[in-house]
Amino acid sequence: MTTWTRKALLLTVSAAAAAGTLTAVGAPAAHSRPAGPATPPLAWGPCAPLPGAAFPAGQQCATLRVPLDYRAPGGRTVDVAVTRLRTDRPEARRGTLLVLAGGPGGSGVRRLAQKGEALREATEGAYDLISLDPRGVGGSTRATCGIPGPDRHAVTLRSWPSADGSIAENTERSRRTAESCDRNGGPLLRSLTTRNQARDIDRLRAAVGERKLSVWAHSYGSYAGAVYAQEHPGRVDRLVLDSTGDPDPARVAYGWLANMGPGTAASFPGFAAWAADPARDAEGLRLARRAEDVRPLFLALARELDRAPRESDVPGVPLTGNGLRQALQSALQGDAGFAPLARLVRAARDPEGRPALPPELAGPLPDEDAAVSMAVVCNDVRWPGPASGYARRVAADRARYPLTAGMPVNITPCAFWKHEEEPRPARITDEGPSNVLMIQSLRDPATPLAGALRMRAALGERARMVTVERGGHGMYLGNGNACGDRVVSDFLVTGRRPARDAHCPD
Repeated sequence: MTTWTRKALLLTVSAAAAAGTLTAVGAPAAHSRPAGPATPPLAWGPCAPLPGAAFPAGQQCATLRVPLDYRAPGGRTVDVAVTRLRTDRPEARRGTLLVLAGGPGGSGVRRLAQKGEALREATEGAYDLISLDPRGVGGSTRATCGIPGPDRHAVTLRSWPSADGSIAENTERSRRTAESCDRNGGPLLRSLTTRNQARDIDRLRAAVGERKLSVWAHSYGSYAGAVYAQEHPGRVDRLVLDSTGDPDPARVAYGWLANMGPGTAASFPGFAAWAADPARDAEGLRLARRAEDVRPLFLALARELDRAPRESDVPGVPLTGNGLRQALQSALQGDAGFAPLARLVRAARDPEGRPALPPELAGPLPDEDAAVSMAVVCNDVRWPGPASGYARRVAADRARYPLTAGMPVNITPCAFWKHEEEPRPARITDEGPSNVLMIQSLRDPATPLAGALRMRAALGERARMVTVERGGHGMYLGNGNACGDRVVSDFLVTGRRPARDAHCPD
């Protein structure tokens, strides 16, 4: 373990001391200037309604046209949906902050609708806020694979092994899904890569007339933001990487998925403690008298549902053991998911109960959403082929991490993916300005600490990392840690970072 890694786990940033342990990164700029070739201005207007989301007053949307293939910039184009929320304090404005959603497949238009008001307040009006739906997502030009509905459910699109641990069905499904994408996806599907997202980001930067962008990136978006900063170091002002995966080119995407086994194991005790708390009695949600009893209870229920799935509130979609395990993945993203999971567990254990499925289990994903979620990770890097020992790895992972039952190391369509040319994932290095702040939960189920430490090591002196004594995925303005929020907001507003890697208590 390196010196900075030890410090990341040992140092504490308290609310009172945070400001005194910070060093400045760059000088605030009241105005920014465009750079590079002229880009047609964007035609801003009202945003199209989003189901389940309300736009903050003043949020606008536009369409950015970008090359399908940047090697042929005069050829076919695709549309990228972009959005902005201008500062409500023009006198405090210092630039533009790009918000990058997770995924792959997350909508930046939706994320800005959800976080825009809080972000504008937290940064004291220092920025115009912008975001985008990456190509293939939301309001941008979409790609399709033509995947049959049964293969687009969460428990089939993700390769959960059979109840006995067999992966034969996963292998066949992965093969036909990759073949369907190759047959139906065309050049657009093949263009869905992180490198192209970085290129599209730079087009957006030019279109809004900025020489540099600051960036707040979340989850997969943190990798995309790091790639953009690596390839365009002079065009990034301040970069916040929130909940980050391993950037090793040999493990991009494949390694992210594999990390979910230990990530879930580390995150589950937070749910167990909550579910055994006597306070749950009044809510009818207490699962056990002791926290250590919740895990065996959950595992026993999953095995029971493997043998005998329960009829749910959705006709034709029973609750299976893998359905329960998939629901756990969603619930561990943040404390708000604990109560729905406890209700699902209690209903599944009640002989008279009829479990109400969470939305992610109730039906298949739209084909376009399934396509982009696979295409980016399959296009970015060559995954291990079908004959590389998946069954052996699944068996070992099921024994070590039973909560995820071997899914994180199982075969996926990427094992059969066809590439027109060898993928060239970006290599994140310590070459570039020292303007990166990472924030990371110690118990993240999706992007665990081990992967974030690898990103931290790759960035070297370019970065500082603040770990947060909390579970969940997505720390800044997301999981209620005032210390972590304060450090990130102060960095974005003033440029000050902790002088060394630091830790925020809960």
